[in-house]
Amino acid sequence: MKFKADNKKANAALISVISNTSLITLKVFAGILSGSVSIISEAIHSGIDLIASFIAYCSVKISSKPPDYEHPYGHGKIENFSGLIEGLLIFIAAFFIINEAVVKLINPSEVGETWIGIIIMFVSAIVNVVVSKFLYKVAKEEDSMALEADALHLKTDVYTSIGVGVGLIALEITKLVILDSLIAISVALLIMKEAYHLCDNALKPLIDSRLSEEEEAKICIVMESYKDHIIDYHNLCTRKAGNTKYIEFHMTVNKRLSVEESHEICEEIERDLEEVLKNTDVLIHIEPGE
Repeated sequence: MKFKADNKKANAALISVISNTSLITLKVFAGILSGSVSIISEAIHSGIDLIASFIAYCSVKISSKPPDYEHPYGHGKIENFSGLIEGLLIFIAAFFIINEAVVKLINPSEVGETWIGIIIMFVSAIVNVVVSKFLYKVAKEEDSMALEADALHLKTDVYTSIGVGVGLIALEITKLVILDSLIAISVALLIMKEAYHLCDNALKPLIDSRLSEEEEAKICIVMESYKDHIIDYHNLCTRKAGNTKYIEFHMTVNKRLSVEESHEICEEIERDLEEVLKNTDVLIHIEPGE
C-alpha cells in the first residue's frame, strides 16, 4: 500500500513538471513576441514553478525511502526542506520581476501582439486550475507537504495569469503602457505573500512544532474513550516529519494489570489513533498507578 501511495505522489509531481514545461514555452514565446514585461514576469513565475515541481518530484521520491541506520526516523522531513526551498525561490523570482518592472516604468516601451498574450494567459490559467486541483487532492490524501507546496505554486499562477490577461485587455483598450509594469509588480507582490505562507508551513515541522489544535483534540477524544481502562495520561508531546505524525505520552494503568494486558491496551489505542490521524507513530510510556 505504501509503495502505491509513494508512486501516486511521484506521478502527480511528474504531471506538474510536464505541464509547467509546456506553459513556460508558451509564455516565453508570447513575451518575446509582445515585449510585455508582465508576460515575461509570468514566464519567470512559471520557471520557478517548474523548478519547484522538479524539487517536489525529487523530494517525494526520497521521502518515500524506509528508515535506515543513518535515518532511523525515516526521510519524511525532506518534503519540508523542499517546501522551504520552493518558498525562497519564489522570493527571488518576485524581486527579479519587480526590478524588471521598475526598469520598464523608467524607460517605457510599446507592447505589441497583446491578443496572443491574452489567449496564452487564460489557457495557462485553465491548465493550472486542473493540475493544482489534482495536486491538492493527492496532497490531502497522502498528507504530502511537497505536493501541497507545488499545488500552492500553481494556484497562485492561476490568479497571476488571470490578472495579467485582464491587464493586457485593459492595455489593449486604453493603450496605457504603464499598466504592463504595474500588473507585473502586482504579480510579484502576490507571489511574495504566497512565499511567506509556504516558508512558514514548511518551517514548523523542521523545528518540531506540535500538531494542530484540531489534531491534538482528536487524540484527546481517543484517550477519553479509554477512561474506564486507564487511570490517566499525561506529558503529551506531538510533532510531524513529512507526512508522519509522532505522538508520545505517559499513561498510568492499574498496577495489577499484567504486561500483556497493558500491551494490548496500548495496541488498541495505537489502532484508534491511526484511524483518526493517518500515518501516525505512537510511543506510550506505561506507569503503574495505585
